[in-house]
Amino acid sequence: MLDTSTRISSQEAMDLESRHGAHNYHPLPVVLSKGEGVFLWSPEGKKYYDFLSAYSAVNQGHCHPRILTALNEQAQKLTLTSRAFYNDVLGPYEAYITKLLGYDKVLPMNTGVEGGETAVKLCRKWGYKVKGIPANQAKMIFVEGNFWGRTLGAISSSTDPSSFEGFGPYMPGYSIIPYNNLEALEEALKDPNVAGFMVEPIQGEAGVVVPDEGYLKKAYELCQKYNVLFVADEVQTGLSRTGKMLACDHEGFKPDILILGKALSGGVFPVSAVLSSDEVMLTIQPGEHGSTYGGNPLACAVAAEALQVLVDENLSENASRLGEIFRQKMSELIEKRPDLLTLVRGKGLLNAIVINDSEDSPTAWNICLQLAENGLLAKPTHGNIIRFAPPLVITEAQLEECCGIIEKTILEFQK
Repeated sequence: MLDTSTRISSQEAMDLESRHGAHNYHPLPVVLSKGEGVFLWSPEGKKYYDFLSAYSAVNQGHCHPRILTALNEQAQKLTLTSRAFYNDVLGPYEAYITKLLGYDKVLPMNTGVEGGETAVKLCRKWGYKVKGIPANQAKMIFVEGNFWGRTLGAISSSTDPSSFEGFGPYMPGYSIIPYNNLEALEEALKDPNVAGFMVEPIQGEAGVVVPDEGYLKKAYELCQKYNVLFVADEVQTGLSRTGKMLACDHEGFKPDILILGKALSGGVFPVSAVLSSDEVMLTIQPGEHGSTYGGNPLACAVAAEALQVLVDENLSENASRLGEIFRQKMSELIEKRPDLLTLVRGKGLLNAIVINDSEDSPTAWNICLQLAENGLLAKPTHGNIIRFAPPLVITEAQLEECCGIIEKTILEFQK
């Protein structure tokens, strides 16, 4: 039996993971035992600002009381029935999320990567049943630098060797083109067997890579021109993170297929969703796709409340306003340490700074170690990039304090 009543030390926790867990992660040497709002605490009581937000899964802040209440109340009534039966929470949740986001139908799943797999299946099925692509010839277009998980389907679209090397053979029917390149996209779309184009509005894992203004809208219009479904992977960029409910909202269009996850539960339960039109969604018939846990009552209650928190607390507006302040502060810091920092980029409260060093250097990692020592948690990606994404409930005063921690760390840092 697992005894959680007795606190173990940080070192004991790390030793146990190393001894008994798979070594498929390389976390910072920081152990966390409690979270509230924008803060996290170690077993020893050290307090940190969270500037990763579990990769944007806790946009609403850690352990949001309203979301926990929804979780606890539903957990005491009904948690899981499978989809062999109806339950009295799924329908109301589906009505709520489709109305909020403007879609006909939603297909609930559990994780972001399941959302991505669902979207690919929908594109293929639509391609065969509606577009008329010959059997088993449907193609998907992805972009370089994408990241949507580590299933075989996801890594088959990856250009990152750490994701795909050693796991072949890979999924057929995938075409990979440069990101933020409309000419390459149009050339790929000319293939009549293309069913879908799947893209992150901002590439998160690649280092918060923001495309040119207008790229997404023009890409969507090209997909319409060639009768191809535009799939927006908004697992990380969606749900107020970039200063709008959806990152695609910045360019004023609605994707044919929308993938959500992470903050859809406020970080308390795995929930994902794929939203689309009747034309696309109803191509899948009973028995052709599903999940034992997808659409379970507990997940639905949590997701509905997590979405309502975003709306009620104006978290999109907060992310937009504070993101501008953050990037301005970081731009000023770059001027003070041009030997160390190259640029800051992002939208809303999804941002990154690029370190003036090679990808294989330890500089970014060492900066993150020092940030943690100074009370702020962030994590490098691609070696020389540090992503900064605090919970969207952060206040301006807290953000100012965090910018001070980052500035102190950078100004004192020696390579």
